[in-house]
Amino acid sequence: MSFLGIDLGTSGLRALLVSDDGTPIGATERHYQVSHPKSGWSEQDPADWIAALQGAIAELWAEYPEFAGLQGIGVAGHMHGAVLLDAQDRVIRPCILWNDTRSHAEAARLDALPAFRRLSGNIVFPGFTAPKLEWVRAHEPENFARIAHVLLPAAYLNLWLTGDHVADMSDSAGTSWLDTGRRDWSAELLAASHMSRDQMPRLIEGSATAGRLRPDLAREWGLNGPVAVAGGAGDNAAAACGIGAMTEGQGFVSLGTSGVLLVARDGYRPAPETAVHTFCHAVPEKWYQMGVMLSATDSLNWLSHITGAKPAELTAGLGEALRAPGPVRFLPYLSGERTPHNDPLIRGSFTGLGSDTSRDDLTRAVLEGVAFGLRDSHEALKATGARTDRLLAIGGGARSHQWLRIIATALDVTLALPSDGEFGAALGAARLGRVASGAGSVDQVMTAPETTVEISPDPALRDAFDAAYQDFRAAYPAIRGVQ
Repeated sequence: MSFLGIDLGTSGLRALLVSDDGTPIGATERHYQVSHPKSGWSEQDPADWIAALQGAIAELWAEYPEFAGLQGIGVAGHMHGAVLLDAQDRVIRPCILWNDTRSHAEAARLDALPAFRRLSGNIVFPGFTAPKLEWVRAHEPENFARIAHVLLPAAYLNLWLTGDHVADMSDSAGTSWLDTGRRDWSAELLAASHMSRDQMPRLIEGSATAGRLRPDLAREWGLNGPVAVAGGAGDNAAAACGIGAMTEGQGFVSLGTSGVLLVARDGYRPAPETAVHTFCHAVPEKWYQMGVMLSATDSLNWLSHITGAKPAELTAGLGEALRAPGPVRFLPYLSGERTPHNDPLIRGSFTGLGSDTSRDDLTRAVLEGVAFGLRDSHEALKATGARTDRLLAIGGGARSHQWLRIIATALDVTLALPSDGEFGAALGAARLGRVASGAGSVDQVMTAPETTVEISPDPALRDAFDAAYQDFRAAYPAIRGVQ
């Protein structure tokens, strides 16, 4: 038996084939473009996702004989995107993506209605799905009138795989239409944004069976037996499945383009005033909360671009020893910020620059600024009652142990590095496919990886980092012009 995990990312699709015990067999990637027709707009053609998936499947089928034993498929996808379909399931317009900010006015209007925070458990962010549809209603009424179904990106792939309109709870919790505590569509929230339940996909848990692979695809792929397609997950819920963050207090810090601090919760404890996201997990009776900063490794990549030095070259100049924060501060708001500010218009800054400021000083300030941005999320999570003393560190930025030392000390949390191998959203999606096919229970399949390195906070520098964090926090109202 084999199982397929599909991670539909913003810039590319990753397909991972695993064995019946979860061991990776092979993987491949396909990439596509994001369109930016206007400033703040971000769109993709869903046909590019299908082409990427077809190409990935063809490669796995040709290179790995184990593909013929495929029993289950899971799809993880970037959240919040709006795929609009007509009555014949034709795509009406390009998908408006999670990082599109055009609907900020619509988001503010919906967020002012008390029902949205009360029922969804979240602020209505401009990137969420509901305000996107309100923008379409106001600016593209001819398209809005044709909408028969609205699907999230992962659900659109599920439609192509199964022929059914179906979505999982974790992804759907990011629409602003879900009653997140009850794990069901809210008629009140849908009506407030001029939508109806019959335009929504059928809801299931991410580890449940959404349907079977279409017979024509099974024949095309050389498969004989039935193949279960799981409900799937939003990308961060799938990553939590991939690293076994399933119970209270388990979680991770992800240093990717954006920064995520995620903690699994055994119950539903929304706190929208903190700008923490409270979403359903991909498995029954579980939720998770996360803080999100929009520019994590993106901040270091920006510094790399303007200095002409590669990120690894920048961080190498800092050495291995952790030092107290210097006088230079960096606010990492290059594209606005979510947690805790919910401010799409804020922009970053350096302060404390002098004639003696070096490139190393700027690099250190960037790493510290991102760490302090993650501490903002950590403080917001603690305000909800979440407690964790140990987090897994994942993402490209986790390759820098110096950065992890800074983050561990800034958050006062031990960070553990998983052993080499797969542990991300694609593995989580494959695990959901395994459970949906009946090849194991959630407890049997969603296990934590082995770890190789643990990085603990430096107690001698805790006070210095606390003081620098307070300076960092004080700078936010100043750059917003609020005294």
